[in-house]
Amino acid sequence: MHKDSVSGKNRFESLLQEKGFKYTHERQAIYGVVLHLKGHFDAEALFESVKRKNNRIARGTVYRTIPFLLESGVIQNSVGKGKSEFFERKEPKGHHDHMICVSCGTVIEYHCSEIERLQETVCKKYGAKLLFHDHKLFVHCRRCVKKSRKKVGNAG
Repeated sequence: MHKDSVSGKNRFESLLQEKGFKYTHERQAIYGVVLHLKGHFDAEALFESVKRKNNRIARGTVYRTIPFLLESGVIQNSVGKGKSEFFERKEPKGHHDHMICVSCGTVIEYHCSEIERLQETVCKKYGAKLLFHDHKLFVHCRRCVKKSRKKVGNAG
């Protein structure tokens, strides 16, 4: 198992224990499936993937486990098509945020150290402890901006 996967598992198990929950067979199955998911997924897709591997899993168990996966840093909020809340594995890419083009739906992943530092500063100012965040910028992507400029240029 990859070093990041082991530390993710340790963080997940520790958080469960700290909150008075057990690292059950079902939670192990959920964690194992998350490790192999690629790309962005919603809770229902995670449930379906776990169910294929462990047909005794309850939908509620998956939905109740997601906040622990988020808080322990195993997954992070993400974006996807549809109105559901989407997630993705944090490793191996590490933490990143998203820009979503409101015109074409393109998702751009980025990391900005300055934004990360500012979040910590804001939390410190208000005496809060940051657990995780979901930072999305809604934009017109480069391609859509170019298209828009061409239309304006051709209109005159």
